[in-house]
Amino acid sequence: MASIISDFDDNVLKLLHYFVTVRGYNPIILHGAENEIWLENMDSDYKIVRIVSNYIHNDEQMKFDSFRTRQIVKKIKKQTLSFSMNTLSFFVNMGDNVNIDKFNDSKNVVVDLKDISDLSDNKIVIDAFPDIISNNEFKEEGISLFVKLTQDINKKNEIQNNIASDIFKKKVPYVTLGIILINFVVFLLMYLFGKDSHDVQTLVKFGALYKPFVKNGEFFRLITCAFVHIGVVHLLVNSYSLFIIGSQMESFLGKLKYSFVYIISALCGSLMSIVFHETVSAGASGAIFGLLGSMLYFGYNYRVFLGNVLRSQIIPLIILNLVIGFFIPGVDVAAHVGGLLGGIIATQAVGLKHKTSTFEKVNGYIILIIYMLFLGYMIFR
Repeated sequence: MASIISDFDDNVLKLLHYFVTVRGYNPIILHGAENEIWLENMDSDYKIVRIVSNYIHNDEQMKFDSFRTRQIVKKIKKQTLSFSMNTLSFFVNMGDNVNIDKFNDSKNVVVDLKDISDLSDNKIVIDAFPDIISNNEFKEEGISLFVKLTQDINKKNEIQNNIASDIFKKKVPYVTLGIILINFVVFLLMYLFGKDSHDVQTLVKFGALYKPFVKNGEFFRLITCAFVHIGVVHLLVNSYSLFIIGSQMESFLGKLKYSFVYIISALCGSLMSIVFHETVSAGASGAIFGLLGSMLYFGYNYRVFLGNVLRSQIIPLIILNLVIGFFIPGVDVAAHVGGLLGGIIATQAVGLKHKTSTFEKVNGYIILIIYMLFLGYMIFR
């Protein structure tokens, strides 16, 4: 029964099983890449692993494969906004005439593999994946081993698909809708119990940001100002932006994390605003820019799924809105920048499901505390 499966098919399946089920790599779908498997893990030292079953019989063929691999990796780097991308290629069907050392470098490691056990002599592979040998010792053989490895890979892929489905599944944005409702209620109350939404005294009465009052102890204004708007256009533009961006981020982060990020973004936007301005200001734009920062952090960590969106939509949207703020009178660019940075840091602190480690979260909270203390120092020095 064991002879039904060739040696290099056996090696391919074992490598695929190890990198998918043990190391958390995911397949990359490439058009025209026949007899080779591409796997990615953006959190690994080797972000790309290739398993090649093409027969490479001389240096000329190997040279062409190296060139083609570099071109594909360049595209993946561009799509995923990765500055560096080490590649590890396993060739399970390489001829003896290939001088493999000519094609090895620090960024692209090439391995001629006849049997998994041979990897014990490969220092580069063992240093990066010290458990690759121990995780490829199986009692099963032949068809039994083939069935086991295939089932394990399918189970792992199913789990990964469920995780992606859970994260990207559209959910009802109750928190976002609640914030928008509060904005409209506050706006209406300013007309019922004040003069109007352009009147400075009314704005201050309903919690607008004013540096002298904040320095005098009215810290609640750092948050309440995000629910106060100046004029109908200001209210409608911010509400629409919040609905589009907030609905997405609430779905990605979950309600509690999203609420934390929104409040912290609003707070950081307010702090940065009064570092540079003495005038009365209000609006949710600082918090909305925080959500854009949160989306930037999320998109980068899930860039395998959102790489093109990150590069073609999210980053240009942030840059465009920041630039526009410099040319429109009355726009609080400082609040936008403060909120943007706050949103990025706050999202790292609360963490992304299935992505952010405890170490990264702790660092996020430390950076967030330092950032807010620095802004506070700049205000009260």
